[in-house]
Amino acid sequence: MTNAEIIVKINGFLVEEFEVDAEKIVPEANLRETLELDSLDYVDLVVIMESNFGFKVVAEDFISIHTFQDFYNYVIRKVEEKKATV
Repeated sequence: MTNAEIIVKINGFLVEEFEVDAEKIVPEANLRETLELDSLDYVDLVVIMESNFGFKVVAEDFISIHTFQDFYNYVIRKVEEKKATV
């Protein structure tokens, strides 16, 4: 899966699960504010990521995720790490 395919997949499930307009999902936008995430939404996001990409998410990882680009970079890095261990 390419980085572009990962981003398309991420945006697809964010639009579907969090009912946000796709136009609002831009790399520099704030993830939490744009998706209006509360603590339960973060749990949903973790479950979705784990089921879609097959890696475990550590809560501390979210400390450095502020924008959609941060989120994309995180998922891409975790997918690459997973591939490297296979």
